[in-house]
Amino acid sequence: MRGRAFCTLVAVLVLAAACGSGGSDSSSSSGELLVAAAYDLKPAFEELGAIFEEEAAAKVTFSFGSSGLLAQQIEGGLPADIYVAADIQHVERLREKGLIIADTQQVYAVGRLALASSAKAGLTLSELEELTRSEVKQVSIANPEHAPYGRAAEEALRSAGLWEQLRPKLVYGENLGQVMEYLQSGNVEAGLVALSLVIGGTADLSYVVVDEGLHQPIRQALAVLKETRAEQLARRFVAFIRGPQGRVVLEKYGFVVAEEG
Repeated sequence: MRGRAFCTLVAVLVLAAACGSGGSDSSSSSGELLVAAAYDLKPAFEELGAIFEEEAAAKVTFSFGSSGLLAQQIEGGLPADIYVAADIQHVERLREKGLIIADTQQVYAVGRLALASSAKAGLTLSELEELTRSEVKQVSIANPEHAPYGRAAEEALRSAGLWEQLRPKLVYGENLGQVMEYLQSGNVEAGLVALSLVIGGTADLSYVVVDEGLHQPIRQALAVLKETRAEQLARRFVAFIRGPQGRVVLEKYGFVVAEEG
């Protein structure tokens, strides 16, 4: 009887250990990731997500928005696995709060700003100074308070000496998606948006790339979140984005891909 009881105890302990060993990465076994990503990445990441899902036999769900608002949501408990921002500052803020896995933080690309004009408005603008034309009634940019591309747009307009003159025309979008909606609908004649969205969009927009010397470089960073339950799968997705396939797709949408590290 004692021998039988001992064997039963050993079996229970082995089963408990086996269950416990998978607890730290339980979502990885189900092959699911939630990626909170800046809106400028939407066309590129939707393409990359489809490729990764097939290669990794995993499900990737994206939540796109402004970098600042996504960071606030993560601080509030958004159950995401990876945060991909359009700047470094918001990732740094999460690191300081102990919300990311520090060794996963890295710059993955530099974004470019574009001046886009609406075909519905019958305008084709080739330089920022043309935003002062009387035909341009409204100009949309993302809110500079929480959208890195909005901040870059403000910097560019200030550098060009146009900010004060154009302020009465400005229409703020909560994120780049809203700015694109304004442009596509013709509700505004022009906007300053991410080059990636104009390249990846379906709307009939004309555009020129804004001189990068007019604003601070849009250095975009990412990190795996500390609360992820799928750390290994999250690291694999980051490596995929930073690898050859990720580089090709990011460059296709106008990003300047950062060197690894």
